[in-house]
Amino acid sequence: VSVLKGPREEIVYVPCIYRNTGRKKPDFLATVDVNPKSPHYCQVIHRLPMPNLGDELHHSGWNACSSCFGDATKKRNRLILPSLISSRIYVVDVGTDPRAPKLFKVVNSEDVFWKCNLGYPHTSHCLGSGEIMISTLGDPAGGGKGGFILLDGETFEIKGNWEKGDKIPPMGYDFWYQPRHNVLISTEWGIPKCLGYGFDPNDLKKGRYGRRLNVWDWSAHTYVQAIDVGEDAAPLEIRFLHNPDAAEGYVGCTISSAVHRFYKTERGDWAAEKVIQVPSKKVEGWLLPDMPGFITDILISLDDRFLYFSNWLHGDIRQYDISDTRKPKLVGQVFVGGSVTKGGPVTVCRDEELQRQPEPFFIKGKRVQGGPQMIQLSLDGKRLYVTTSLYSAWDRQFYPDLLKDGSVMLQLDVDTEQGGLTVNGSFLVDFGKEPDGPCLAHEIRYPGGDCTSDIWV
Repeated sequence: VSVLKGPREEIVYVPCIYRNTGRKKPDFLATVDVNPKSPHYCQVIHRLPMPNLGDELHHSGWNACSSCFGDATKKRNRLILPSLISSRIYVVDVGTDPRAPKLFKVVNSEDVFWKCNLGYPHTSHCLGSGEIMISTLGDPAGGGKGGFILLDGETFEIKGNWEKGDKIPPMGYDFWYQPRHNVLISTEWGIPKCLGYGFDPNDLKKGRYGRRLNVWDWSAHTYVQAIDVGEDAAPLEIRFLHNPDAAEGYVGCTISSAVHRFYKTERGDWAAEKVIQVPSKKVEGWLLPDMPGFITDILISLDDRFLYFSNWLHGDIRQYDISDTRKPKLVGQVFVGGSVTKGGPVTVCRDEELQRQPEPFFIKGKRVQGGPQMIQLSLDGKRLYVTTSLYSAWDRQFYPDLLKDGSVMLQLDVDTEQGGLTVNGSFLVDFGKEPDGPCLAHEIRYPGGDCTSDIWV
C-alpha cells in the first residue's frame, strides 16, 4: 500500500499533564526528538505550555485528513488538542516550525457548553469535508452524553453538533468512521462526574461505565444501533482496519479486558464477537480480589497485519497476528512495569497465564512506574512507542509513584516477519526530569499522521 511509504519519524508530539500531580503548572505539548542520528535523541526539545491550569490534555488530532492529500491547499499544519476536564479545545500551529509549535487558537469551554450542550471532549478526527469532529464524554454538568462537536477547519470556530435527531447514546469516548460503508462507530467510557476523581468500584453494576458500541449512519448523522459488549466493559479505543473497503475492526474493553471484533453482517447492520480475553489475576493487597489486565490503548498496523494493545495494570504489551481477523494469534509480548511485579504490595494468588510475577522493569538505571498505556507504531511497523500514564486521577490512585517519578516514553522493536517485541534498551524519554517537575506524558503523534489518526475515504 502506497500509504506506508512515509519518512521515518524524527520528532513526535506528546501532551504532558500536571493536573493532579500537586504541581501548579499548566499542561504542555512536548516535542520529542526520536531521531537516533540527532544529538538530542530521546530529549524534549520544545515545550508549549497551555495558558490555563487543570486542562487534562489527552488525545489530539489533525486539521486535515490524509484523504485530503490530493488537495494541494490542505496541509496538516494544525494539531487539535481537546481538554478532557476543562472542555477547552486548543489549536496548535505545528506548520510554521514543526520543532517549536505555537498556540494558534483557544476554543473556550463555554462555547462547547453553550453551542453544543456537550462537555469533556475526547477524540478529534478530521473529515473529508474539511471540518473537524470531536467526540465527547458528557454534557456540561458532567452527566454522560455521547455527542460530537464540529469545528470549521479554517477558522476553528464551533459550527454546532454533528449528530442529528433525538437519539443520543448515554455515554461517549472514542470513534472511527468508514464512509464507504456509511458508518461511524463510537464507544463509551463512563459518566464524567463519576470517573473524574478516580475509579470507585462502587460505581460498577450501576450503569456508570459504558457497555455499548454505538453505530451511526454516516451520511444522515443519526444514531441507528447499539451493540452490547457487556456490563461495565468500558469499550475505549476503537479501530477499523485501515483498508477503506474493510467492514470490520477491533475495540479494546478496559474493565472487562476483552478485545471484540466488530463487523458488518450480511443483513447490513453491525455485530461484535469477542476474539481475545485477557484473564484476570487473583490478587491480595490490591483494590479488588480480581485484577483485570485493563486494556487501554489498541492499534492496528498500517498494513492491517498486526494488532497491538497494552494491559495497563498487568504491565504487558501484546502483538497479535490478525491475518485471520476472527482468530488473532499472540506473536509478541513484553512486560514493562505494571501492578504485579515482584516485591511490590500486590501478591498474585492465582494466574492463568504466568508461572511467576514479572520482575520490576528498569531501563537505563531508572525503575519504570505505571504500566504501558498509549502506543503508537512507526509507519513501517518496526518501532512501537509507549507511554505509561492513563489519566491523572487514575494514575494517582493506581500508581502513586508515577506522580512522584513522572512517566516515561519507551520504544519497542517489532519483528514484522514472524512477530515479536523487544525493548530498545537505548531509548528512554524520562518525563520525571522535566524543568517544572515530573509530569504525565500521554498520547504520541507524528507530524503528518500515523496509525491512529489516519482514515482513508
